[in-house]
Amino acid sequence: MILYGAPNPAPNPRRVRIFLAEKGIDLPETPVNMMKREHKSEDFRAKNTLGQLPTLELDDGTCISETVAICRYLDETNPGASLFGTTPLERATVDMWIRRVEFQVMGPVGNFWRHAHPRTAALLTQFKDFGESNREAYAGARRWMDRELAGRPFVAGETFSMADICLLTTVDFADWIGLPLDPEHANLAAWHARVTARPSAGA
Repeated sequence: MILYGAPNPAPNPRRVRIFLAEKGIDLPETPVNMMKREHKSEDFRAKNTLGQLPTLELDDGTCISETVAICRYLDETNPGASLFGTTPLERATVDMWIRRVEFQVMGPVGNFWRHAHPRTAALLTQFKDFGESNREAYAGARRWMDRELAGRPFVAGETFSMADICLLTTVDFADWIGLPLDPEHANLAAWHARVTARPSAGA
């Protein structure tokens, strides 16, 4: 297999690296230079028509894209505890939180990055007012997550899961683009310290 990715601060390739570290899977990342737009090349689009990272190419040439899909495939084809839950209820809860993190938390972060950050200004047409409006949307998402994390150690409950990986990579990327966590959100801050202390967070 070949895992195509990119170094930090790109949040999506980091999701897969954290997952691999948690599962103890040795799968080196083949870097694709995003600054040189290699992910938009004709050759790479033959593997992922959207020209996005990461992408996992299997031995038979089949390509899987989207971080959660890649991690789910690797979760089901490798031994060890599942990061997607082991019972129907756990799996449903983890899936619910993955979607909530992606829509409620990553949504405004992505919109701010695309429409308000100077690094993306040359890549697309920006709607600055819309982009800036996502500061408050993300602040609201942080307040909501802070309330949700009251009384439990991880996003989906008592066990570290793919939902935690999704949230960690999102809030760390948000911090990098100028949307830091608020230390007044004690539950969210404690969760962040807890998951950042895991060895996999350095992936």
